[in-house]
Amino acid sequence: MIFRLFRRDPQAATIAALYGAIVAQARNPSFYLGFGVPDTAEGRFDMILLHLALFCRRLGGDPVAAGSLGQDVFDMFCRDMDHNLREMGVGDLSVPKKMQKMAGAFYGRLETYDRALAAAGEDDLAGALARMSGADCTAGTGPNQRS
Repeated sequence: MIFRLFRRDPQAATIAALYGAIVAQARNPSFYLGFGVPDTAEGRFDMILLHLALFCRRLGGDPVAAGSLGQDVFDMFCRDMDHNLREMGVGDLSVPKKMQKMAGAFYGRLETYDRALAAAGEDDLAGALARMSGADCTAGTGPNQRS
């Protein structure tokens, strides 16, 4: 019974690698330089939420993987955000309130991005991205603009 406390999760490395890839992609300089996402704590948080939402949407197509893997990556996101809040000096009594707001922001964005991705045109997605991240998604200033 006590040995369960010392057992390692066999998926821990996979979960850490997936979450690390989400954060690395969210920190890609092209979002901040080319698309005008503010290079602030809020802007970076928005980019992590965007990539986490896209990851969860992708897992949604595979019900077997979506269950525990998606939840485990989301749990790692929550642990990371908790750690970052404490590192930024947020008090112990305020952390749960801020974490609740962050979770609400994630689920709100997940719903918004799902609706925008399900829509027929790109305008809904560009509008959702601009509203949620402050990025300039409609002006064609990004590095991958179409001619």
